[in-house]
Amino acid sequence: MGFLDVSKDGPLAMVKVNRPDALNALNSEVLGEIRETMEALDADSAVRVVIITGEGKAFVAGADVAEMVDMSGGEAEKLSLHGQRAFLQIERMGTVVIAAINGFALGGGLELALACDLRYASERAKLGQPEVTLGVTPGFAGTQRLPRIVGLPRAKEMLLTGDLIDAKRAEEIGLVNGVFGAEELMERVTEIALKIASRGPLSVKLVKKAINEGLVLGSQEGGAIEAKYFGECFASGETGEGMRAFLEKREPSWKE
Repeated sequence: MGFLDVSKDGPLAMVKVNRPDALNALNSEVLGEIRETMEALDADSAVRVVIITGEGKAFVAGADVAEMVDMSGGEAEKLSLHGQRAFLQIERMGTVVIAAINGFALGGGLELALACDLRYASERAKLGQPEVTLGVTPGFAGTQRLPRIVGLPRAKEMLLTGDLIDAKRAEEIGLVNGVFGAEELMERVTEIALKIASRGPLSVKLVKKAINEGLVLGSQEGGAIEAKYFGECFASGETGEGMRAFLEKREPSWKE
Protein backbone atom coordinates (compact mmCIF):
# COMPACT_ATOMS: atom_id res chain seq x y z
CA MET A 1 0.00 0.00 0.00
CA GLY A 2 1.56 3.26 -1.02
CA PHE A 3 -0.43 5.29 -3.54
CA LEU A 4 -3.63 5.98 -1.59
CA ASP A 5 -3.94 8.25 1.42
CA VAL A 6 -6.89 7.15 3.55
CA SER A 7 -8.34 9.10 6.48
CA LYS A 8 -11.55 8.83 8.48
CA ASP A 9 -13.59 11.50 10.23
CA GLY A 10 -16.76 10.27 11.91
CA PRO A 11 -18.98 8.64 9.27
CA LEU A 12 -16.82 9.86 6.37
CA ALA A 13 -13.71 8.36 4.79
CA MET A 14 -11.42 10.26 2.44
CA VAL A 15 -9.41 8.38 -0.17
CA LYS A 16 -6.84 10.42 -2.08
CA VAL A 17 -4.90 9.03 -5.02
CA ASN A 18 -1.39 10.29 -4.28
CA ARG A 19 0.87 9.89 -7.27
CA PRO A 20 1.16 13.53 -8.37
CA ASP A 21 4.41 13.12 -10.30
CA ALA A 22 2.48 10.89 -12.70
CA LEU A 23 -0.74 12.95 -12.46
CA ASN A 24 -2.13 10.11 -10.32
CA ALA A 25 -2.07 7.71 -13.27
CA LEU A 26 -3.48 4.25 -12.60
CA ASN A 27 -1.05 1.35 -12.87
CA SER A 28 -1.71 -2.23 -11.81
CA GLU A 29 -0.56 -1.57 -8.26
CA VAL A 30 -2.81 1.46 -7.79
CA LEU A 31 -5.80 -0.44 -9.16
CA GLY A 32 -5.21 -3.29 -6.73
CA GLU A 33 -4.86 -0.84 -3.89
CA ILE A 34 -8.16 0.83 -4.82
CA ARG A 35 -9.98 -2.49 -4.77
CA GLU A 36 -8.53 -3.58 -1.43
CA THR A 37 -9.13 -0.18 0.17
CA MET A 38 -12.74 -0.01 -0.95
CA GLU A 39 -13.41 -3.56 0.27
CA ALA A 40 -12.05 -2.63 3.68
CA LEU A 41 -14.05 0.60 3.89
CA ASP A 42 -17.25 -1.17 2.85
CA ALA A 43 -16.72 -3.64 5.68
CA ASP A 44 -16.34 -0.81 8.21
CA SER A 45 -19.83 -0.16 9.62
CA ALA A 46 -18.74 3.22 10.98
CA VAL A 47 -18.08 4.53 7.44
CA ARG A 48 -21.21 5.65 5.65
CA VAL A 49 -19.80 7.73 2.79
CA VAL A 50 -16.45 7.62 0.99
CA ILE A 51 -15.04 10.63 -0.87
CA ILE A 52 -12.37 9.93 -3.47
CA THR A 53 -10.16 12.64 -4.95
CA GLY A 54 -6.65 13.20 -6.27
CA GLU A 55 -3.50 14.92 -5.06
CA GLY A 56 -2.27 17.97 -6.94
CA LYS A 57 -3.74 19.23 -10.21
CA ALA A 58 -5.27 15.94 -11.33
CA PHE A 59 -8.08 13.73 -10.09
CA VAL A 60 -6.64 10.89 -12.14
CA ALA A 61 -5.18 11.69 -15.55
CA GLY A 62 -5.72 8.18 -16.88
CA ALA A 63 -4.17 4.74 -16.93
CA ASP A 64 -0.38 4.61 -16.83
CA VAL A 65 0.77 4.75 -20.46
CA ALA A 66 4.34 3.97 -19.44
CA GLU A 67 3.18 0.64 -18.01
CA MET A 68 1.01 -0.18 -21.04
CA VAL A 69 3.13 0.83 -24.02
CA ASP A 70 4.87 -2.53 -24.54
CA MET A 71 2.04 -4.81 -23.40
CA SER A 72 0.90 -7.75 -25.49
CA GLY A 73 -2.78 -8.15 -26.30
CA GLY A 74 -3.19 -10.73 -23.56
CA GLU A 75 -1.48 -8.56 -20.99
CA ALA A 76 -3.66 -5.61 -21.94
CA GLU A 77 -6.84 -7.66 -21.57
CA LYS A 78 -5.67 -8.80 -18.15
CA LEU A 79 -5.08 -5.18 -17.09
CA SER A 80 -8.52 -4.20 -18.36
CA LEU A 81 -10.22 -6.89 -16.29
CA HIS A 82 -8.11 -5.93 -13.26
CA GLY A 83 -9.32 -2.33 -13.52
CA GLN A 84 -12.90 -3.36 -14.11
CA ARG A 85 -12.89 -5.49 -10.97
CA ALA A 86 -11.55 -2.57 -8.93
CA PHE A 87 -14.22 -0.20 -10.19
CA LEU A 88 -16.98 -2.78 -9.89
CA GLN A 89 -16.11 -2.98 -6.19
CA ILE A 90 -16.92 0.75 -5.93
CA GLU A 91 -20.17 0.40 -7.84
CA ARG A 92 -21.41 -2.60 -5.89
CA MET A 93 -20.34 -1.65 -2.37
CA GLY A 94 -23.16 -0.71 -0.02
CA THR A 95 -21.33 2.43 1.08
CA VAL A 96 -21.97 5.55 -0.99
CA VAL A 97 -18.91 6.79 -2.92
CA ILE A 98 -18.55 10.40 -4.14
CA ALA A 99 -15.92 11.55 -6.63
CA ALA A 100 -14.52 15.03 -5.92
CA ILE A 101 -12.99 15.78 -9.31
CA ASN A 102 -10.34 18.36 -8.50
CA GLY A 103 -8.62 18.43 -11.88
CA PHE A 104 -7.97 16.19 -14.90
CA ALA A 105 -10.26 13.13 -15.04
CA LEU A 106 -9.25 11.46 -18.26
CA GLY A 107 -9.50 7.91 -19.57
CA GLY A 108 -9.19 5.59 -16.60
CA GLY A 109 -9.62 8.59 -14.31
CA LEU A 110 -13.03 9.37 -15.75
CA GLU A 111 -13.87 5.67 -15.60
CA LEU A 112 -13.03 5.74 -11.89
CA ALA A 113 -15.39 8.68 -11.42
CA LEU A 114 -18.11 6.95 -13.46
CA ALA A 115 -18.07 4.03 -11.01
CA CYS A 116 -18.87 6.39 -8.13
CA ASP A 117 -22.44 7.18 -7.09
CA LEU A 118 -22.10 10.97 -7.33
CA ARG A 119 -19.59 13.23 -9.07
CA TYR A 120 -18.78 16.86 -8.27
CA ALA A 121 -16.15 18.84 -10.13
CA SER A 122 -13.92 21.82 -9.61
CA GLU A 123 -14.47 24.60 -12.11
CA ARG A 124 -10.91 23.86 -13.29
CA ALA A 125 -11.60 20.20 -14.10
CA LYS A 126 -11.24 18.70 -17.55
CA LEU A 127 -12.96 15.41 -18.33
CA GLY A 128 -12.84 13.00 -21.23
CA GLN A 129 -12.22 9.57 -22.71
CA PRO A 130 -9.32 10.27 -25.07
CA GLU A 131 -8.33 6.64 -25.61
CA VAL A 132 -8.95 6.68 -29.38
CA THR A 133 -6.28 9.37 -29.73
CA LEU A 134 -3.83 6.67 -28.55
CA GLY A 135 -5.29 3.99 -30.80
CA VAL A 136 -7.03 2.05 -28.05
CA THR A 137 -10.50 1.61 -26.57
CA PRO A 138 -11.43 2.42 -22.98
CA GLY A 139 -10.57 -0.56 -20.81
CA PHE A 140 -12.20 0.04 -17.43
CA ALA A 141 -15.87 -0.02 -18.57
CA GLY A 142 -16.08 3.52 -19.91
CA THR A 143 -17.99 2.30 -22.98
CA GLN A 144 -20.56 0.74 -20.64
CA ARG A 145 -21.04 3.33 -17.89
CA LEU A 146 -20.75 6.58 -19.83
CA PRO A 147 -23.79 5.93 -22.11
CA ARG A 148 -25.90 5.02 -19.07
CA ILE A 149 -25.02 8.31 -17.40
CA VAL A 150 -25.05 10.90 -20.20
CA GLY A 151 -27.07 9.10 -22.87
CA LEU A 152 -25.97 7.33 -26.04
CA PRO A 153 -25.43 10.28 -28.45
CA ARG A 154 -23.31 12.33 -26.05
CA ALA A 155 -21.35 9.28 -24.91
CA LYS A 156 -20.58 8.26 -28.49
CA GLU A 157 -19.42 11.79 -29.28
CA MET A 158 -17.01 11.79 -26.33
CA LEU A 159 -15.78 8.25 -26.93
CA LEU A 160 -15.38 8.51 -30.71
CA THR A 161 -13.74 11.94 -30.86
CA GLY A 162 -11.65 11.63 -27.72
CA ASP A 163 -12.32 15.32 -27.07
CA LEU A 164 -12.13 16.76 -23.58
CA ILE A 165 -14.89 18.84 -22.00
CA ASP A 166 -14.80 21.38 -19.21
CA ALA A 167 -16.67 21.15 -15.93
CA LYS A 168 -19.52 23.41 -17.07
CA ARG A 169 -20.24 21.21 -20.07
CA ALA A 170 -19.94 18.10 -17.91
CA GLU A 171 -22.67 19.48 -15.65
CA GLU A 172 -24.86 20.40 -18.63
CA ILE A 173 -24.86 16.83 -19.93
CA GLY A 174 -25.32 15.24 -16.51
CA LEU A 175 -21.83 13.80 -16.24
CA VAL A 176 -21.28 15.61 -12.94
CA ASN A 177 -23.87 16.55 -10.35
CA GLY A 178 -22.45 20.00 -9.68
CA VAL A 179 -19.50 22.34 -10.21
CA PHE A 180 -17.82 24.33 -7.44
CA GLY A 181 -14.95 26.75 -7.17
CA ALA A 182 -11.60 25.05 -6.80
CA GLU A 183 -11.12 26.31 -3.24
CA GLU A 184 -14.57 25.22 -2.05
CA LEU A 185 -14.83 21.82 -3.77
CA MET A 186 -13.89 19.67 -0.79
CA GLU A 187 -15.94 21.71 1.66
CA ARG A 188 -19.06 21.46 -0.49
CA VAL A 189 -18.59 17.76 -1.22
CA THR A 190 -18.10 17.11 2.50
CA GLU A 191 -21.38 18.90 3.24
CA ILE A 192 -23.19 16.65 0.77
CA ALA A 193 -21.49 13.54 2.18
CA LEU A 194 -22.49 14.46 5.73
CA LYS A 195 -26.09 14.98 4.62
CA ILE A 196 -26.18 11.48 3.13
CA ALA A 197 -24.48 10.06 6.23
CA SER A 198 -27.24 11.57 8.39
CA ARG A 199 -29.95 9.55 6.62
CA GLY A 200 -31.06 6.03 7.51
CA PRO A 201 -28.00 3.79 7.05
CA LEU A 202 -29.90 0.74 5.83
CA SER A 203 -32.25 2.72 3.62
CA VAL A 204 -29.31 4.47 1.91
CA LYS A 205 -27.62 1.14 1.22
CA LEU A 206 -30.83 -0.38 -0.12
CA VAL A 207 -31.59 2.63 -2.33
CA LYS A 208 -28.18 2.24 -3.98
CA LYS A 209 -28.71 -1.49 -4.32
CA ALA A 210 -32.20 -1.13 -5.80
CA ILE A 211 -30.99 1.38 -8.37
CA ASN A 212 -28.06 -0.77 -9.48
CA GLU A 213 -30.07 -3.98 -9.63
CA GLY A 214 -33.02 -2.32 -11.36
CA LEU A 215 -30.88 -0.92 -14.17
CA VAL A 216 -30.48 -4.37 -15.70
CA LEU A 217 -34.13 -5.41 -15.24
CA GLY A 218 -37.48 -4.40 -16.62
CA SER A 219 -39.66 -1.96 -14.69
CA GLN A 220 -41.87 -4.72 -13.25
CA GLU A 221 -38.94 -6.77 -11.94
CA GLY A 222 -37.26 -3.62 -10.66
CA GLY A 223 -40.45 -2.63 -8.89
CA ALA A 224 -40.54 -6.01 -7.16
CA ILE A 225 -36.99 -5.46 -5.88
CA GLU A 226 -37.96 -2.03 -4.60
CA ALA A 227 -40.96 -3.49 -2.77
CA LYS A 228 -38.72 -6.12 -1.19
CA TYR A 229 -36.27 -3.52 0.11
CA PHE A 230 -39.13 -1.27 1.22
CA GLY A 231 -40.30 -4.15 3.41
CA GLU A 232 -36.79 -4.82 4.70
CA CYS A 233 -36.56 -1.25 5.99
CA PHE A 234 -39.74 -1.73 8.01
CA ALA A 235 -38.63 -5.12 9.28
CA SER A 236 -35.30 -3.71 10.45
CA GLY A 237 -36.93 -1.12 12.71
CA GLU A 238 -35.14 1.74 10.93
CA THR A 239 -38.37 2.95 9.35
CA GLY A 240 -40.16 2.97 12.70
CA GLU A 241 -37.46 5.16 14.23
CA GLY A 242 -37.43 7.51 11.25
CA MET A 243 -41.20 7.92 11.21
CA ARG A 244 -41.51 8.32 14.98
CA ALA A 245 -38.77 10.96 14.89
CA PHE A 246 -40.71 12.79 12.15
CA LEU A 247 -43.94 12.70 14.15
CA GLU A 248 -42.17 13.75 17.34
CA LYS A 249 -40.29 16.56 15.54
CA ARG A 250 -36.83 15.36 16.55
CA GLU A 251 -33.74 14.01 14.83
CA PRO A 252 -33.75 10.22 14.36
CA SER A 253 -31.36 8.06 16.35
CA TRP A 254 -30.17 5.46 13.86
CA LYS A 255 -28.70 2.15 14.92
CA GLU A 256 -25.02 1.78 14.02
